[in-house]
Amino acid sequence: MSHNTMAINQRMDRFDGCDTVWLFGYGSLIFKADFPYIERRAAAISGWARRFWQGSHDHRGTETAPGRVVTLVPHEGAVCHGMAYLVTPEEFAHLDHREKNGYLRLAVEIAFDGGGGANGLVYIATHENAAFLGPASEREIARQIAAARGPSGPNSEYLLELAHALRALGREDAHVFEIERQLAQLADG
Repeated sequence: MSHNTMAINQRMDRFDGCDTVWLFGYGSLIFKADFPYIERRAAAISGWARRFWQGSHDHRGTETAPGRVVTLVPHEGAVCHGMAYLVTPEEFAHLDHREKNGYLRLAVEIAFDGGGGANGLVYIATHENAAFLGPASEREIARQIAAARGPSGPNSEYLLELAHALRALGREDAHVFEIERQLAQLADG
């Protein structure tokens, strides 16, 4: 599958006719909502684990030196915490462009902190997309993140903002926090 997934996402019709749709964010969407939304709630989805396995050629890296950003991978028993946004369908043109580097819209059941839930959407970059980098040790991922920079800024900024946002939500993520620790060790030299 190509890096650019905009056309594929525009064909998704699962929520056609809906006035509003819940969107689940687990990476930069937790700390950078650059779109209008009606409501924002801490939430989670089950059966998925957050991993720094997706290459970023357009935001936190370049074609020749991609950064690493998070995607979700299926993981039985896992719960991924993040932020849900209630949006109008008009926002998907912007979101499809923002997430065009390999991410596909998928329907998901969202559970809100404090109870309740809703069907909604999440953008996930699967192993089938051309920008997928796959697993590596947290140390190797931290090295790549330390060296990468793209139009949206240093890749390290993305990692640190995500770690900060997860702590602000009161949520643990061993993978993210270990990469953060490895990055700090690299900086200390």
